[in-house]
Amino acid sequence: MSVAAPPVSYGDPETLASLKRADRSQTPDALRETARQFESLFTRMLLKSMRATSFDDSMTGQGEGFYRDMFDDQLAIELSKGKGLGLADMLVEQLKRTGVAPPGAEAGATAGATADVGADVGAGAGISGAARERFVRELWPHAQAAGAELGVDPKTLIAHAALETGWGRHLPRDPDGRSSHNLFGIKATAWSGEQMRSRTREYAGGVAQERTEAFRAYESAGDSFRDYVALIRDNPRYVAARGTGSDAAAFARALQQGGYATDPDYAAKLEQVANVLKFTPATPISRPLET
Repeated sequence: MSVAAPPVSYGDPETLASLKRADRSQTPDALRETARQFESLFTRMLLKSMRATSFDDSMTGQGEGFYRDMFDDQLAIELSKGKGLGLADMLVEQLKRTGVAPPGAEAGATAGATADVGADVGAGAGISGAARERFVRELWPHAQAAGAELGVDPKTLIAHAALETGWGRHLPRDPDGRSSHNLFGIKATAWSGEQMRSRTREYAGGVAQERTEAFRAYESAGDSFRDYVALIRDNPRYVAARGTGSDAAAFARALQQGGYATDPDYAAKLEQVANVLKFTPATPISRPLET
């Protein structure tokens, strides 16, 4: 069961102080949150301006005006959720162009492990060839073993891990920063082991929603691959994904049809990331990724 994030009042002094502290780090997550909160404040100003243009009814009294302001505050927050009005996206894009925002600061991107991360993150936007090569090299032995058991090209499995984690940059972590090693965004459903909660993006009726979910936590990347193999191998929903060999498109379609993720474009995104690895030789050294 998903846990919705509590509403945040951006006019609250403590919240704004927390935002100021986070913004000093200039991390993608902090900049995205700053942009979203700026959009909420701007929306509140618009609502206040609209109220000011209407004739005031003195019969309403001071009390009704107080509750009306509270309603407008909450309405501004609700209007800025998800994609919002688009102002946050425009602000982050402008900051990126001027060099203020680091790569990966798209307003719609999700921190932590993301079963529905955008294709730009998964495909490697803002990630150096050396970083991608290191990601492949570190996971290659696990991907080989998993691929042999599932009948799937190891490069396709690495592409799946890259999509889910933004090439290793976004995994669920505990408050102390300890990694969950969850490479495939597997949630803690029917799971008795350790888990970590993280923000993620889900789709309902094709509409993106930000949620906090519980994800499985592992001791190592190897444990993550083994649990992933068990999921694909033993769950009848993914029978069509097994034995797809080097056909990354067929593997991706089978995962989406089996309900692996809620993103309606998930298969296309996975295939796109797989194309990044398409010409990588079957060795831990992946020279074509250095472009």
